[in-house]
Amino acid sequence: MASTGGDKRIGKLPPMRAPAGYELASRYRLLEPVGRGGMGTVWRAHDGLLDRDVAVKEVRLPLVLDEELRAELCARTEREGRATAMVAHPSVITVFDVVTEDDRPWIVMELLHARSLEELVKQNGPLPPRRVAEIGRHVLGALRAVHAKGILHRDVKPSNVLVTDDRTVLTDFGLAAFEGDASITQAGIVLGSAGYIAPERVLGDRASPGADLWSLGATLYTAVEGRGLHGRRTAAAALAALTSGEPIPMDLAGPLAPVLRGLLQIDPNARLDGMRASLMLARVAAGGSAEEPLGGPHRPASRSQATTGGPPPGPHTIPAAPRRPSHRGQHRADARPDRAVYVPPPHDSGPRGPQRSAEGSHRKSPDPAAGRRRAPASPDAGQVIRQLSEIMRMVLPRRFWPKNMR
Repeated sequence: MASTGGDKRIGKLPPMRAPAGYELASRYRLLEPVGRGGMGTVWRAHDGLLDRDVAVKEVRLPLVLDEELRAELCARTEREGRATAMVAHPSVITVFDVVTEDDRPWIVMELLHARSLEELVKQNGPLPPRRVAEIGRHVLGALRAVHAKGILHRDVKPSNVLVTDDRTVLTDFGLAAFEGDASITQAGIVLGSAGYIAPERVLGDRASPGADLWSLGATLYTAVEGRGLHGRRTAAAALAALTSGEPIPMDLAGPLAPVLRGLLQIDPNARLDGMRASLMLARVAAGGSAEEPLGGPHRPASRSQATTGGPPPGPHTIPAAPRRPSHRGQHRADARPDRAVYVPPPHDSGPRGPQRSAEGSHRKSPDPAAGRRRAPASPDAGQVIRQLSEIMRMVLPRRFWPKNMR
C-alpha cells in the first residue's frame, strides 16, 4: 500500500488503523468492525483456512508511547494472548490465534452473536439484582480461572462482558498482563477504561487480582444501578469521589449491595476475595441474602435442644435406627425350630403322671441322657410300624423275618 500525504506507514498498514478487506497473516480477511474502544478495534473476519467467521482484536496503542514501551506492550500482549488460549473455562473467550504483524499484536478469538452488558443496560435500563448477580458469578468464575494461571485482565468493564441466552463471557484480553509485572505508566498514562480502574492502579501501584475484582464491582454497579460509579467519566474524578468519604449511593442494588460494598473497598486488603464474593453472588442469584448461609436463615434452637445440647432440627436430619431388644438369657422353645418335643406313640399304655410342658424351661436335667436331643417322632409312628410288619409278612419268607416276628 503506497504512502499518501504525511501518514507514516509501517509495512502495509497505517500504524493505528487497518482497512476493511485486509488479509491478516494471509489467512484472516477483515470484513467489518463490530466494536471499537480506546485500546483497539474488534473485527468480524473470515478464516480462509478453516472456512469460518472469527473475531479479530486489533490492539491499538496510544500514540504518545515511545518505541521501547510500544515494543514491550506488543510482546506482552502476544505472550498473554497465548497464555489465555490455554485457559479452558466457559466464561472465558476462546482464543484461537495470536498474530504479530506490522509491529503490533492481533488476537483471533471466537465470534459470539451476543450483546454486551453495556448494550443491555442502554436498551433495557437497570437490570434486576438477581440477574446481575448471576452475570457477576460467571464473570468472577472467569477471573478466578485466569488468575489461577497468573493472568490479570486489567480492563473489566460492561462492554467487555458478552451475554447470550446460555452464556456470560469475559472477552477482550488485549490489556492483560502477568501478575507481578511492573505497572506500565508513562507521562501519567494508566492503561484501562476510566471509571473501571481500581484506585490503587490510578495511584501507580502494580496490577493485582484485587484490582480486577474492584473493576468487577464497578461493572456490576453500573448494571444494577443503570449508571456509572458516582457518575464520573474519568478515573481521577472517580478516585476523588471515593476518597472523599461520601457513601456510594445504591438505590436499586437491594440484596446485591453488600457484595458491591465489599468489592469497591478502596483498601485492597479490606476488599472481598474471589471465593467469598463468589459465594455471596451465588446466594443473591438464588434469591437469598448475601450474608445468610446457603442452607437458609439460621433457626434458633428450641429449649429442649438448648438443655440437651443436641443439634437443631432440620429437613435433612436422619432419624436414629431403632435399637433391637437383647435376647440374652431368653430361650423360647417356639423360636427354635430345631428343638423337638417328645410325643409318646399311641400304642404306649400305662398310667403316667402329669407331664410338664418344656416351653420356657431352661433347667439342667439331673439325668444326663435326658438332655440328649431326641429325634423328631410323628404321632402315627406306631401305626406305620405295624403296617410295615404286615407287608413284610406277606412279601418275605418266614426265615427272613426278624426273630421277634416269628
